[in-house]
Amino acid sequence: MLYQIMDGDYGGSCGGCAEDMTVEFGYEPHVLAVDDNLIDRTLVEKLLKNSSCKVTTAENGLRALEFLGLGSDERNSLEGTVSKVNLVITDYCMPGMTGYELLKKIKESSVLKEVPVVIMSSENIPTRINQCLEEGAQMFMLKPLKQSDVKQLKRHLMKYRS
Repeated sequence: MLYQIMDGDYGGSCGGCAEDMTVEFGYEPHVLAVDDNLIDRTLVEKLLKNSSCKVTTAENGLRALEFLGLGSDERNSLEGTVSKVNLVITDYCMPGMTGYELLKKIKESSVLKEVPVVIMSSENIPTRINQCLEEGAQMFMLKPLKQSDVKQLKRHLMKYRS
C-alpha cells in the first residue's frame, strides 16, 4: 500500500515512462536508502539498482546525516552547496533516530529541504503516516517494497532531479 501527497505537477507525464531510469532521466539518479535491518536495506538497494539508480546505504539516521553533510561536526559545511542525492528513502522505526526525526532534520536544512523523502514501515498506522506526510514526506510506503513501488518513486525523481 502506498500513501503520497499529490501536488498536481504530475499531469500524466509519467504515463509513457521508460522502465529504465537512466533512459528516462539521462543520468543515474542517486538514492540514499536508510534502514537498520540488513535484509530490508539490501532489498531496497537491489530494487533501486534494478531501476538503474545509484544507491548509497546507511544503517541508521545518524550515518545518513553524516553522508548528507548534516552531522554534528558538519552542520554549516553544507550550506550553499548542492545535495548529493536526488531522493532519500528511510525506514520509520530505527534505533537512535527514527525515520520521522531524519525527515525533520532534512526538511530543516536549507540545502536539502527540496530533496524528496520517502518513509517506509511494516506497520500501517494512520496517525504515523499522516504525521510523516504533514512534516514533508512525499510518500509513505508499506514494507516489504516491491519493484512496482520503485516505479512510483520515478515521479519524485522526475520532479526533484537536480
